[in-house]
Amino acid sequence: MSSYIPLILFTVLTNAAAQLLLKRGMSGLGGFDLARDGIVGTVFRVVFNPFVFAGLCTFVVSMASHLIVLSKVQISYAYPFLSLAYVVVAAYAYFVFHEDLSPSRLAGIGFIVIGTVFIAQS
Repeated sequence: MSSYIPLILFTVLTNAAAQLLLKRGMSGLGGFDLARDGIVGTVFRVVFNPFVFAGLCTFVVSMASHLIVLSKVQISYAYPFLSLAYVVVAAYAYFVFHEDLSPSRLAGIGFIVIGTVFIAQS
């Protein structure tokens, strides 16, 4: 199973990248006015924002790689690795989006990393 760790990590990184692209896109859109734009107009405005669109495409790549992983390894082995996406997103959000990274979040990140190491060695 450990031979699939690079593909699992690719899945994790593309998942995190998708989240970050979606965040960037949605932050740039501002508020929504459904009365003015309507539901269809709002959906088009969101989906065709370049960052949101790139995030959605990245999710497709992430899901495709995850499906390959699931066809090769046990889900109880592969799935916990996805929690590492939180680690990547939290670090990026701290440095780029200037979001808070409190001591309790740092502790949680530590537990996620430790837990993933245990799973990887099983």
